[in-house]
Amino acid sequence: MRRIIECVPNFSEGRNRETIEAIAGAIEKSGGVRILDIDPGEATNRTVVTFVGEPESVVEAAFCGVKRASELIDMRHHHGAHPRSGATDVLPLIPVSGITLEECAELARKLAERIWTELGIPCYCYEAAAFRPERKNLAVCRAGEYEALPEKMADPDKAPDFGPGRFTEKAATSGAVNVGARDFLIAVNFNLNTTSVRRANAVAFDVREKGRPKREGNPVTGKIVKDRDGNPVMIPGTLKGCKAIGWYIDEYGIAQVSMNITDINATSLHKAFDEVCRAAEARGMRVTGTEIVGLIPRRSLIDAGKYFLEKQQRSTGISEEEIIKIAVKSMGLDDLKPFNPKEKVIEYLMEDEKETALREKLIRLSCRDFAAETASESPAPGGGSVSAYMGALGTALGTMVANLSAHKRGWDDRWKEFSGHAEQGQAVMRELLSLVDEDTAAFNGISSACSMPKSSEAEIRERELAIEKATRYAAEVPLKTMKAAAKAFPLLKTMALEGNPNSISDAGTGALAVRSAILGAGLNVRINAAGLKDREEAEKMVSEAAALEKSAVREEEEILCIVSGKLNQ
Repeated sequence: MRRIIECVPNFSEGRNRETIEAIAGAIEKSGGVRILDIDPGEATNRTVVTFVGEPESVVEAAFCGVKRASELIDMRHHHGAHPRSGATDVLPLIPVSGITLEECAELARKLAERIWTELGIPCYCYEAAAFRPERKNLAVCRAGEYEALPEKMADPDKAPDFGPGRFTEKAATSGAVNVGARDFLIAVNFNLNTTSVRRANAVAFDVREKGRPKREGNPVTGKIVKDRDGNPVMIPGTLKGCKAIGWYIDEYGIAQVSMNITDINATSLHKAFDEVCRAAEARGMRVTGTEIVGLIPRRSLIDAGKYFLEKQQRSTGISEEEIIKIAVKSMGLDDLKPFNPKEKVIEYLMEDEKETALREKLIRLSCRDFAAETASESPAPGGGSVSAYMGALGTALGTMVANLSAHKRGWDDRWKEFSGHAEQGQAVMRELLSLVDEDTAAFNGISSACSMPKSSEAEIRERELAIEKATRYAAEVPLKTMKAAAKAFPLLKTMALEGNPNSISDAGTGALAVRSAILGAGLNVRINAAGLKDREEAEKMVSEAAALEKSAVREEEEILCIVSGKLNQ
């Protein structure tokens, strides 16, 4: 597995486009990273940059960004709505794949040390990278913000983890960087139909994990209750793993609850949305929409879309695009400006567009273009790809019947049942669609192997091994298609027996398509297996394909019998 980490530095400049572009340019020019998002905020005077890459490249890019920001941003003149302590305010490293949070924490500590040693910029280490337990909380590291640094740097208990022990000229211009390691964090603002920061703060205190100080008598103006150590006694909020404050945004002319969801496993985005809505309504306000700052994991939107569909007693067995659309509309993610998932979802942005387009060349075509490509003089796509596509279409028909049944008037008590069937159908359909292009890629692999040089005995042996390997793969792919398509029969049979009677013919047509897909893919297993030198392996695959074909014919006959019986009633 490729080792990938994400870095989301927050720079204390959100208004000067030239400065923002210069910092982003320094990150990009370091090499080996891909910038996914640049999100400036005028009111906060802060820009969030998101980039990904292999650990070493990301660390180098982060260092270059910090260096350039310290050259261009003078913290003595900085003002903005968001808390901040440095030109680069926060610099978190986030594990994406092939690397642990603990490994990211160690990288963060070394990066902080380098920033101090080479640039003279003091650094605090927070969250997983913290050297002290209390500094796991970013708020502790950033307490008092930039203005408190002269006092903090002279205090051994509050001084940076890496720094000079005094407020230097460099610290005066650059401030202090908070370097950390954390899991995915969702930065989100909930828009309120008010201009009152005090009321927005009240909602934020209602929901954030830290809550609000307990007071004697009047809950707003009463004396704060303190424990025996002199610390305020807190009344916890309702959302775990959430930090929140209220603020006013001149750009939009509204107050917001600004929240960081630091533990998306404990508190989902949709749970936070619902809870802020509840707390706002209890105080006479409404949440009018939601603003995502930076990027968001795909699963957060998928989970939200399914959550709101289930609240409507609607099937969740629809396309990913439609599920995300429900999430966007339900939470008002497009309230202040358009929300494009392709630009905001981290997994979508990490996809290499050229590689994806090459990998999904066929399924991105229109029906007309797919047919034309099949009919051309090129030998691929051929029967294997067409079989996978037939299987996907047959499965899609069964999924459609499930969704129609889930939404049928008078069947409201069964929506969950049919929704489950539709989700199963979507999974099979996705698998078969991926096999459309995989089959053509397998055929092209044989062509590439056959074109290898054969001018020496060594080259001949290498070519023969490559042809054998490619031929085996070309037989394995249609066998995978057969197995995947066979998964659609239980869905189609259930829809024929119990689905919306007005769509009974669709279930039957789906069975015909799936049977044809399996038989067609079986032909491709046999023709490719015939070219294998490993006859034992070839006979094993042919035998497995024959059993799948026999079963498919039987399944189709059974479903058509059910359909015919109902049509003749």
